[in-house]
Amino acid sequence: MTNQTANRFETRLGDLTVTGRAHDLAAWFVLALRLMIGYAFLYAGWTKVVAAEPFDARGYLVGVAATNGNPLEGVFYWMGTTDWLVALANVAVPWGELLIGLGLVVGALTRLAAFFGALLMVLFYFGNWDVAHGVVNGDLAYALVFLTVAALGAGRILGLDAYLERYEVDGEPLVERYPVLDYVLG
Repeated sequence: MTNQTANRFETRLGDLTVTGRAHDLAAWFVLALRLMIGYAFLYAGWTKVVAAEPFDARGYLVGVAATNGNPLEGVFYWMGTTDWLVALANVAVPWGELLIGLGLVVGALTRLAAFFGALLMVLFYFGNWDVAHGVVNGDLAYALVFLTVAALGAGRILGLDAYLERYEVDGEPLVERYPVLDYVLG
């Protein structure tokens, strides 16, 4: 028999209170989301890191974003014509994808990885701007998957975060000693 209070959640925003209860199978679903998005990013980053030609974001930033009615066209063009930002993107995108994916696959620093994954997906959402079928597309859906993984503490489910949170420093669990870690682990 399972503990039904463990599957309850509640949140308040002003005068509005939202409560719910997750099914026991929700843990497996959250794990599947974490592994799916983690693998997708790990693979995307790995293929960029080991590619014969080095990753170059300049053409995408200058060209692609300017051809699709993007509301942030000027920002993407500026980023693509600013050498230090292109150099940053050329490192941050492939290595960021690889590290985000690795963190999610092993369940370590899951909330931190998911935050940066969602941030990248929002940038991709605007870079790949296409509202022909409405404002919801795969990039926005992936951003929501990352946020779901973070909100539900998916790294605690068969992940290293569960062990890191219990690791003791001077007899005190790591997260209790350093509460800020609750924002990056889980």
